Amino acid sequence: MREALTNPAQGYYTRRGGIGESGDFITSPEISQVFGELIGIWYISEWMAMGKPNTFQLVELGPGRGTLTEDILRVFSQLSSVLSKCDVSVHLVEVSPKLGELQARMLTGGKVQPSPKDESAYMKGISKTGIPIFWYRDIQDVPSGYSFYLAHEFFDALPIHKFQRTEKGWREVLVDIDPEAPDQLRFVLSPSSTPATENFIQPEETRDHVEVCPEAGVIIQRLACRIEKDGGAALVADYGHDGTKTDTFRGFRNHKLHDVLSAPGTADLTADVDFSYLRKMTQERTTTLGPIKQREFLKNMGIDLRLQVLLQNSRDTATREQLLRSYDMLMNPENMGDCFNFFALLPHHRLVHPDKKDKPESKSPLPPVAGFNELLLK
Repeated sequence: MREALTNPAQGYYTRRGGIGESGDFITSPEISQVFGELIGIWYISEWMAMGKPNTFQLVELGPGRGTLTEDILRVFSQLSSVLSKCDVSVHLVEVSPKLGELQARMLTGGKVQPSPKDESAYMKGISKTGIPIFWYRDIQDVPSGYSFYLAHEFFDALPIHKFQRTEKGWREVLVDIDPEAPDQLRFVLSPSSTPATENFIQPEETRDHVEVCPEAGVIIQRLACRIEKDGGAALVADYGHDGTKTDTFRGFRNHKLHDVLSAPGTADLTADVDFSYLRKMTQERTTTLGPIKQREFLKNMGIDLRLQVLLQNSRDTATREQLLRSYDMLMNPENMGDCFNFFALLPHHRLVHPDKKDKPESKSPLPPVAGFNELLLK
């Protein structure tokens, strides 16, 4: 999966990265600007709830074409009076040179420069709204400090291990050359247990088929450690489940399902995110919220109000129809409304006062976390 997606010469993302209507898949930010605007508001809401620190980094993992970051930065610009005393910077973790170029074009108009060899960032520039942007190949290269992390359709593209329960115990699902068709691949079961079956299957596992993404666990651990040490929050948006699904590994090409073993490097490969695994891998360094369905999160963030404003301000029928189509794609349970989920990592003190146990009456209640609580209009 890693080779097919990120091989430097033939990988799908490094060579093509087919996002958008002309590519192999469409993401929520590509469908409607409202999606990114509401996420931008979520970060500002959390920044305010945490006491308006005088600096924060927005760190996005796998930013696609940069559409989501651009929508968020537009919100930051529109609310510049709120952020006027805050030093904001953007840090993008991107392994694909092609997608890095697209992001630079979208966010800076192409006005970027390579960083000196001794710097952890490989490229830097200034956004159209005047915010410094840096590019990195690994989350570990991003400077420490108070940060808001964003992973939208990022974890689903990380490589998985697949396991099958058999009469002889757990066996790993492996990829082999098909002896009857040497130019084709096939799935096989390992003849005995492997290091992965010994290390990645939980003793309490009840499913017969399991997918585990160790790399996602490592990245979540790093985010949890950073948030515990430096403060901030992480928002994960992806399709996934809470430890209930089994075989979700699939490919997409030209917006249609594609055989994952056919023509590696020409299709997007993906597997649903197991949010129960992510929760476990925080090792309780942070509080976690969710997963909550995308339609619930966006409704709680006020998407219905935002849609009404945009509809009132649009002057032509085509624009209004496009807005309604986009809303339906994001919110309809048959489309993206139910299959995508939101999940958050927050410092423990965000939800419980450090000294609340000793003096429960001494502190005012903490503000609810936007998106994960029902929107109440005053």
